Amino acid sequence: MHFVSAYILECKRLHVIVSRRASSEIVTIMPPTSSPTLNDVAKRADVSTATVSRCFNEPDRVVPETRKRVMLAVEELAYTPNFGGRVLASRKTHTVGAIIPTMENAIFARGLQAFEEALANDGFTLLVASTGYNPEREFEQIKKLVARGADGLLLIGWERSKKVFDFLKARSVPTVIAWSTRSAKGWCYSGFNNHQAAQQMAERVIAFGHKRIAMIAGVTKGNDRAADRLSGVIDALRQKRLNPDRLPVVEAQYTLEDGSRAFRELMSRKPAPTAIICGNDVLAAGALSEARRMGLKVPEDVSVTGFDDIDIATVVEPPLTTVHVPHRRMGQAAASILLNRIAGEQNASNAEFETEIVERGSLGPAR
Repeated sequence: MHFVSAYILECKRLHVIVSRRASSEIVTIMPPTSSPTLNDVAKRADVSTATVSRCFNEPDRVVPETRKRVMLAVEELAYTPNFGGRVLASRKTHTVGAIIPTMENAIFARGLQAFEEALANDGFTLLVASTGYNPEREFEQIKKLVARGADGLLLIGWERSKKVFDFLKARSVPTVIAWSTRSAKGWCYSGFNNHQAAQQMAERVIAFGHKRIAMIAGVTKGNDRAADRLSGVIDALRQKRLNPDRLPVVEAQYTLEDGSRAFRELMSRKPAPTAIICGNDVLAAGALSEARRMGLKVPEDVSVTGFDDIDIATVVEPPLTTVHVPHRRMGQAAASILLNRIAGEQNASNAEFETEIVERGSLGPAR
């Protein structure tokens, strides 16, 4: 799809027509008249209205020289395509909504970018809203996007009230759940097993000889990903014959400041943990920052691990040992699943991805 430049849109109010002659530009200010039509563009470019339509809808089918002439006419006339008729005819808006818990850090950025790129390749526009981890706010965002005609939705995780799923089902809104997996008839997902990923990280920490382990978890209420990561660590302790009841846990919002506060609280315990497993990289980065302020060396005095493998994991000191999540592939798959559902495919396949542990410098042997 071709878009009229912002400059031309601004000039439309004055109906500025720019004609280039030789090396100079002559700008003619014309009085406002009625909005230019498709016919006006066709006459100016000396083509049929069908050809003008193809330039917007199927530009690859138009000879480059003709397409150039049409788009020049569009600019000269400050013509704006009217897609409203197409929307009414198809009952599609070619927009998709994504509702994520937060935009304050990069947890969802990479996956959402891949999701948007895949949608754009199919001619869809992405609208993004955030909830602040507030379930009622999420429901309001869902209702607003549906009211605005979103053809489909991407939601994060499964933890939400039945009324939300009933609302989406009653209105036949194509939906894909991302960042988590769960067998639920009629609902599609593109995600990974948070429980298993956290369990594998805890097993790696235990393999380094750590027995005094603590966890900075995300807030588990209303967040199945945080709850699954906590339960994964607990299961690892149980399977390795370590008492999970002795696992100190501080739940925290996903911010650097909360990660710092949680780290200080855990390290004030007697005896202090030798390893702290964090529910994501942002919390882990906050923990590393607090360790420096407390004069503690990582991993010599205490090991710290993260989860997600976002960019911050490689720039903190020491770099984080963390769980790598294939965010881009997950986002691309989510778009593919959702587009198939929008196209009417009722049995679209789910996509489940494996995670892996990336060892850097923040995990060392217990001392």
